[in-house]
Amino acid sequence: MPRGVWTCALAALTFGGVGTVGLALARASAGPPYGLATRITPRAYLSMPARADGRLPRRLSQTGAFRDTPDLIASRGLIPYDLVVPFWSDGARKQRWVAVPRGHIRFAPTGEWQFPAGTVFVKTFELPIDERHPEVTRRLETRLLVRDSAGGVYGVVYKWRADGSEADLLTSSLTEQIPVRTASGGVRMQTWYYPSRHDCLTCHTARAGGVLGVKTRQLNRDLTYPSGVTDNELRAWNHIGLFAPAFADSDPASFPRLAATDDTARSLEDRARSYLDANCAQCHRPGGTAAYFDARYDTPLNDQELIDGRILYDLGIDRPRVISPHDVWRSIALVRMDTVGDARMPPLARETIDERGVALLRSWIESLPGRAVLAPPVIAPAGGTYAGPIEVSLEDAEPGADVHYTLDGSAPGLSDPRYHGPIRISGPTIVRARAFKSGFTRSITAQEVFLVGK
Repeated sequence: MPRGVWTCALAALTFGGVGTVGLALARASAGPPYGLATRITPRAYLSMPARADGRLPRRLSQTGAFRDTPDLIASRGLIPYDLVVPFWSDGARKQRWVAVPRGHIRFAPTGEWQFPAGTVFVKTFELPIDERHPEVTRRLETRLLVRDSAGGVYGVVYKWRADGSEADLLTSSLTEQIPVRTASGGVRMQTWYYPSRHDCLTCHTARAGGVLGVKTRQLNRDLTYPSGVTDNELRAWNHIGLFAPAFADSDPASFPRLAATDDTARSLEDRARSYLDANCAQCHRPGGTAAYFDARYDTPLNDQELIDGRILYDLGIDRPRVISPHDVWRSIALVRMDTVGDARMPPLARETIDERGVALLRSWIESLPGRAVLAPPVIAPAGGTYAGPIEVSLEDAEPGADVHYTLDGSAPGLSDPRYHGPIRISGPTIVRARAFKSGFTRSITAQEVFLVGK
């Protein structure tokens, strides 16, 4: 410990109102202050089995993660942490801890870290349930991810009881409807998906290092500890000897750091690429899922195959790209983020749209150089089943744009009929429309299917 440093040793200390650090805190009267000063080494695996086929605790209180489970007071040696850009989890708030047993984390400024066998990550999810009072939450689940004795990981989910007294092991996935009070005083139902153990491994793959989020570019951030000391999170971990090789106190300034979604001091490009890293890079990387692009922030933009990148699943859109410059309609990454249908991305444990993330990606795409793009025409009324003949209108917001349409399911072109007024439909019909204007990129095709008559 540097000269002039005095230590306030605490057996258990509340962190941010929740959990315990089980670490001593230090303040320096000379030299830099450190958020963490003493490492308390927890038992490997806590009370979890060394392998996924071992006997799993049936209740969260039996896992060894908490010494007071209802109040989320973490066991000694568990370190609280946070991330620069968290994965979107349907608006849930998360509390995170890690238990690192004897040994060291194999540190790397870029890429993935390697954790000693027996490391356990603990994450609790709480969902805001009153839009008028966002501080009101319901605790839903706690997930444990264990670095096993075979070199891999396994995950388990504990679902909290309604009274908040305990959480019980889930043996399969589960979907639940959570009532949420709206700003107007009504109630809406939000779908919550509890993943299965198999689901955990869908994202926590060997290719991604098994552990997601806990890496240099996510923990290279400042965190205020209960003592009031603000320290770089990487430096605090390094100071108590978690890393091998260790690094100098000044090094984090040169390490990569993701850009938070709302950090306007960073560029739109940095923020959008950081968001894609946190939400997509676990699968979208070399050797990962069947796709061409690499979402990792560590990969230079010119090598990511994001902008004008080829895609495999075109969604029926003409000339699609992963990111199509200045064209939000043909940017498949955005289209799939902005839906909760079968095409949604990420495809697992996401039931709602991250409006802030979508707005960020949209702003970045619109900032990229390129021709103005026409929005697809609006077809009204919406497709569906109608008892008798109807009149269908086609509207485009761009003044002077021409809308061409087809009624046989083919793609509209300039040689197809130009829209001049309502179209009468008296039988089963596929209406497709596209907007055109000189100096603009044509719109993608809008489509509605009408079943009219018996």
